[in-house]
Formats: sequence, C-alpha cells, structure tokens
Amino acid sequence: MVGKKINPHPNKKERELRLYYSPNSCALASHIILEEVGADYSLQLVDFTKSEQKKADYLKINPKARVPALQTADGIITETPSILFFLAQSFPSKNLAPLDQPFKLAQAQEFNSYLCSTVHVAHAHLSRGARWSNDEAAIASMTAKVPENVGNCFQLIDEKMITGPWVLGEHFSICDAYLYTLTRWLERDGVEREKLPNVNFHFQKMEKRSSIQRIIHYHEN
Repeated sequence: MVGKKINPHPNKKERELRLYYSPNSCALASHIILEEVGADYSLQLVDFTKSEQKKADYLKINPKARVPALQTADGIITETPSILFFLAQSFPSKNLAPLDQPFKLAQAQEFNSYLCSTVHVAHAHLSRGARWSNDEAAIASMTAKVPENVGNCFQLIDEKMITGPWVLGEHFSICDAYLYTLTRWLERDGVEREKLPNVNFHFQKMEKRSSIQRIIHYHEN
C-alpha cells in the first residue's frame, strides 16, 4: 500500500485534489503551487526507500512509477509541467501564468519544458545512470559529467532565461516554483549556486515565501 496520507489543512474539508509525492523530488514544485493558490488538497507519501513507486497500487495511479501525480475530480495528471499548467488554469485569479497572452504563455511552457526535458535529465545521470546503460564504466562517466552538464544548463538559465526579478519578469509564476525545485539540487550536482548571481538571487527570494516555509519539511529527508 502507498505510504501515509496527510492533510496539510486539517481544518478544511478535504477536496478532490491529492498530490502523490516523495521527499527531494520534483513534486515540490507542484506542492508549492497548491499552497500558492490556496487549494484544498491532501498529500500521499510514496516512499521510494521502500520501492512503493513500483507496487501495484501505485502503478494503478501512475504506471510510470514516478512522482508527482495529482488526483483531480476528472482523473490523474502526471508530469510536473502538466500539473503546474493545470493548477494555473484551475485558479486563474491567482495569475500564476499569462493565460490570456499566447506568446508569453508559450514562453512559460518553453521554460518549464527545458527544466523537464534537459535540466532534470542531466541531474538524473547523477544516480540514475542505469536507466541508460548497463556498463559500469559508462555509468561512472555519465555521473562524472553531471557537474559540467547541469552547470552549463544553469549558466544558460542565469544569463539568458531569468528576465527578473522572477523568471517571467515582474510577477511570480509556476516557472518560479519549478526553477526553485531544481535549484535545490545544485549542491548534490556539484554546482556552486553562489556563482550564478541571478539564480542565487531567485533562490533566496523563493526561500522567503510563506508557501515554501509551510511545506518544505515534507520534502527533506
């Protein structure tokens, strides 16, 4: 059975949103946005140390054996960019994406797609090399390249992608929650955040947000 179910807002009636998460995962981004919009939701821990993501009951929720997964009234959504976009659309008054500006919305999707398809994959080579090779020497080589590859990704983000003070400019958005989540991994990846002035400034601003302060303990081992 999938791990412990938690209601972060015990005084609120539970609604249909339920986030499946594990500590130190990209599920943090979705959790931040759930807090930012003030959603009524519950949390379901998926304990990777017990391989719960591979058990039959969770595979019915997400056959990919990954987190996050978001249970909604209409069904289950997986993949961080999709969950973030869903929440932005579901709570339009919170202005967490430029929903009425097609070009800027495409830019938001472009940024989140880069984090998902390139930055996260570069990070995954740190401990998930076996997904790509059975050769121990090849896995070791992939692991050794992580600081360079992740560092190059974040150098590009630092110099070209943060329009400031937030990712999309003057307003906080779903992109900021996602960037913060991956920035938290830099130390493990062997990348010095302090050498990335825009990324570091963004990280420090994010650390002060009450939404993060309320939930970050769920995402630390």
